[in-house]
Amino acid sequence: MSSRDEIIEAVRGTLGSNRANAATVRRDADALLEELTAIRPDLLADDLVEAFIARLVTPKVAATAERIADASELPAAVARYLEARGLPTAIALQPAAVLQALDWSGFELHDRVAPDETLAVGFARWGIAETGSLVFHSDAETPILANFLPLHHLVMVRASTVLAYLDDYAAATAGQRPPRNVNIITGASGTTDIEGSLVLGAHGPRYLHVVILDESAEPRALQS
Repeated sequence: MSSRDEIIEAVRGTLGSNRANAATVRRDADALLEELTAIRPDLLADDLVEAFIARLVTPKVAATAERIADASELPAAVARYLEARGLPTAIALQPAAVLQALDWSGFELHDRVAPDETLAVGFARWGIAETGSLVFHSDAETPILANFLPLHHLVMVRASTVLAYLDDYAAATAGQRPPRNVNIITGASGTTDIEGSLVLGAHGPRYLHVVILDESAEPRALQS
């Protein structure tokens, strides 16, 4: 018997021979789901998009948000963001078809995100109102490094894809072939490892700006 087998056998002996009954586990799980509305936290607004924005701009998430009525308005929104912060008009653009189809005249576009990239523009598949999170699936249109390398990350998400709770995302993708990588990003990158003080930008973008595409909404901006 190898050392590994000896360790596993010792663990098994400590745990004993009791095994969970599958039917009991299923019954308990189903009972919890029956009370799902009671155990879910309240959203910050009745409207899903408003609840999403309200969570985004909380200090813990530390993002900013803006609504636009048409995807064609995104380049202007990016230009306003850059101008307000005195940043150059050089951006890395995620190779998503919905972004590539827009008019980026006047911008210096980068095909790839450099390690010292100032700003990258991305597109998220879903937003989560409960946590203010954005969901990205890795594929040919979504290089994962674009979510972590830039100092500023500006992301567009459709209002129609904002879900109430994180488990709604699981339900929306049930039965689908999973991607190689899923990134669920909640706000700017932050850490409190040093003396309990919040430091932004330690492990990813220091600034996150979310642009919600809602063709029924008038453009309006919210700042944290």
